[in-house]
Amino acid sequence: MQNFKIQPLGDRVIIKPKPVEEKTKSGIILPDTAKEKPIEGEVVAVGPGKVTEDGNKIDPTLHVGDKVLYGKYSGTEITVDDEEYLIMHEDDILGVIKQSN
Repeated sequence: MQNFKIQPLGDRVIIKPKPVEEKTKSGIILPDTAKEKPIEGEVVAVGPGKVTEDGNKIDPTLHVGDKVLYGKYSGTEITVDDEEYLIMHEDDILGVIKQSN
């Protein structure tokens, strides 16, 4: 998804949240009020990096396609082509999920 319609600025990233679980592992269907907000997702766009007060640029550490963990209430929700996304500062990302081999 390299050609995302929105280019984040500075150290911001755009995340596609992982779909919300519709039912528990035991098969109980969850009502909307009981569903947990997702805390993981995939990076779909990355800004060019942060510029410090002295003018130095810090390159982003995240890349498009990274699977990440973030705080439950982090970021700002946006809608693009009827799809929900979050835009947040790279500092709001708690970690990158590594793929096990």
